[in-house]
Amino acid sequence: MKKAIILLLCLAFVGFNSVAQEINWVSLEEAIALQKKNPKKIIMDAYTEWCGPCKMLDRNTFHNNDVVNYINEHFYAVKFNAEGNETITYQGKTFDNPNYDPAKAKRRNGTHRLTSYLKVSAYPTLVFFDEKGDYITPIVGYQTPQQLELYLKLFKDDHHKNMKSQEDFNDFYEAFKPEFKS
Repeated sequence: MKKAIILLLCLAFVGFNSVAQEINWVSLEEAIALQKKNPKKIIMDAYTEWCGPCKMLDRNTFHNNDVVNYINEHFYAVKFNAEGNETITYQGKTFDNPNYDPAKAKRRNGTHRLTSYLKVSAYPTLVFFDEKGDYITPIVGYQTPQQLELYLKLFKDDHHKNMKSQEDFNDFYEAFKPEFKS
């Protein structure tokens, strides 16, 4: 009996410690409102329901403890369904999805107008915004934690502002030493 209780306590402790941390996802409007009180850059995950690499990004990268901690500390994180049906106001403009079909909610659907406005051309795309909510750039495709780390640090520390050419980025890329674990 005593061994059974000890075993249960050990299992409970292991289960308690294995609870994954989560990124604090908010809407774009919430992120911009939060910036007014505490300026941080924004990272937006533009995804779709049917996109396999989007699901891999969520599972493998956005659940990595180093990624979670870094994003939660230095960014506001926005999850945006690029084929969804929500109405979003950004920079005084209202964006919707007039071709949204509820019958296709889990399949390819109409493209949200904000998707095109932000120059999202493939999924997943990570869109970065500065501390004032102004658009910086999209990064297309699946990113491992170490690949994403490069972009998180590039934009967080404003290294992108000093880059005038592809060669400047290549120099940054080659000098970059990833610290995030796989």
